[in-house]
Amino acid sequence: MSSFPRPIDVLPHRPPFLFVDEITSVEPGVSASGTWHLTGDEWFFSGHFPGRPTLPGVLMCEAIAQMGAIAVLVGGQHMGKIPLFGGLDGARFRRQVQPGDTLELVVQLGRMSARAGKGTGKALLNGETACECELMFVLVDA
Repeated sequence: MSSFPRPIDVLPHRPPFLFVDEITSVEPGVSASGTWHLTGDEWFFSGHFPGRPTLPGVLMCEAIAQMGAIAVLVGGQHMGKIPLFGGLDGARFRRQVQPGDTLELVVQLGRMSARAGKGTGKALLNGETACECELMFVLVDA
């Protein structure tokens, strides 16, 4: 059993918009990693694309951002805050992700202040980069 908290106990997100299933490591304020298991029953696969279900790239970026939010929120320094997107740079999509795949989400935080921060992240599929991006976020009251 994992000694890390459940994502739903850290993030303000709720299904169907919670994209982290498990936290596999976290260093508060520094980094976090976890997984997202795609079953094929997710709401977006039926329309993106019929006959060839593909995870939308923007949802990979959102999953990376949620992993980053875990790195920000675990440890209590920013308790009572919600990290919101302030920007997204350098997003690149390198692998198609389909039902049945498991993404490994990895985020490294950069500069942080009491009100904002930056980070870089990747979504890996079988050890290969499926998506990478730079995140900027602002902290607002919950």
